[in-house]
Amino acid sequence: MARFVRWTGLAAVVLLMAGCGGGSSGGGTDDGKADPSPSATSSTGSTSKLPASLTSQKLAWGQCEATPDGPAPGGGWQCATLKAPLDWNKPDGETIDLALIRSKASGGGSERIGSLLFNFGGPGGSGVSMMPSYATLAGKLHERYDLVSWDPRGVAASEGVRCRSDEEIQAAESVDVTPDDADEERAFFKDAASFGAGCEKAADKLMAHVSTTDTARDMDLMRQILGDEKMHYFGISYGTELGGVYAHLFPENVGRLVLDAVVDPSADTVGHAKHQARGFQRALDNYLESTGQDPKQGTQKIVDLLDRLDAEPLPTSSDRELTQTLALTGIVLPLYSEQSWPTLTSALDAAGNGDGSALLALADGYNERDPSGQYGTQAHSQRVISCLDDKQRPTPEETKKLLPEFRKISPVFGEFLGWDTAGWCHDWPVPGQYDTPEVSAAGAAPVLVVGNTGDPATPYEGARKMADELGENVGVELTWKGEGHGAYGSGSDCVDSTVNAYLLDGKTPQDGMVCS
Repeated sequence: MARFVRWTGLAAVVLLMAGCGGGSSGGGTDDGKADPSPSATSSTGSTSKLPASLTSQKLAWGQCEATPDGPAPGGGWQCATLKAPLDWNKPDGETIDLALIRSKASGGGSERIGSLLFNFGGPGGSGVSMMPSYATLAGKLHERYDLVSWDPRGVAASEGVRCRSDEEIQAAESVDVTPDDADEERAFFKDAASFGAGCEKAADKLMAHVSTTDTARDMDLMRQILGDEKMHYFGISYGTELGGVYAHLFPENVGRLVLDAVVDPSADTVGHAKHQARGFQRALDNYLESTGQDPKQGTQKIVDLLDRLDAEPLPTSSDRELTQTLALTGIVLPLYSEQSWPTLTSALDAAGNGDGSALLALADGYNERDPSGQYGTQAHSQRVISCLDDKQRPTPEETKKLLPEFRKISPVFGEFLGWDTAGWCHDWPVPGQYDTPEVSAAGAAPVLVVGNTGDPATPYEGARKMADELGENVGVELTWKGEGHGAYGSGSDCVDSTVNAYLLDGKTPQDGMVCS
């Protein structure tokens, strides 16, 4: 079943690279924030009490192996495996393996600053697969930093989770994710519960130990093993939430942190869904205006198309049909990048003429489905991580009451996102940890928070919220008046030069700086 309530990063990077036109490890506090003080850490999250078997490990960097996403990268990329505690409350207990990738600073010598750790979003995105593709955009940074990324716990090569087979995923395409009657509603929630049961079977004891706070602690262990006194980090989309949680847990270890395409840390599950409904509708309106259409009329045309597909899916050039859900997924994907808007125009025109092939191809691109019918696992890892993070679980009855508001926010995306708040973690076998993540980081070095006014997946307003919650003299906001998901490397010399000056020279811009 296609989901996009949590589409927050990986798709945007893919578009840029392609040039596309239970228990818990940390628990929760009474105020719904993440608990910053598990027994394995000090009051600020320090990992100084970890056993020497973890803190003294040496990484055996060597040739990278091929991944399901492509051949092994060349050009100086190296891979290694880091051991981390399965349960951060039991650091002397069982360990898990985390897959890392790096390319040493191209400049070398005394100009090298250290490691720059990247997380590309998701949650559930593979940094090992994405880092080599992103390196071109980070060319100036590569001169003085080792570029480093990793597959977070529960993702891809780091104990990755697969909740259902390719055949089961394709079969679920027939489930209507905006139910119109009682039978469709039962099928919707039955499928959601089935997905969770499959995740529990696949993940086993890892299921309760893949939270964002677990991964933030993994990051600080990486910092130590990589030999860096301070954490230098570039987080995109969900990676901004992860970066904020890291800054809260380890404020004394914050070096230079960039948070781009910012998740609003003050929003809960329903709040995020409303944000995305507004963000995607805003991006759609901007797209429609760029094609000379009235946004209201253009939106209604798309609503009419989706309504027709709900009643009768379109044929495609394959033996599969374009359903309402797949069409919506196909429409969403090009909104991540302004360069891909012409692709959306072509796909909508084809669908209007009775051919769903182009929208289906876009949906398959987001759902990581290759021509042979094999699917990637990013969506599985994403759900396991986010459902462990999020405590809020709206009931079907609560969701139904919210649907009119969602439809008002976005006639195209609202109902889908409204139902998803109830279906995403329905009957999930592990309880969530918190309502909203704790990102306050008093005493940390300045953190650069980059917001894009046209961002569909992590709307611009979240950047100011993140800067404010990081705290006075910590969160520094940079605004880009642009389109697409993320700002750095998206065509703004102002953004790129400001971010580079911060990361390379430690020059922090004035809070509130705007790049137009």
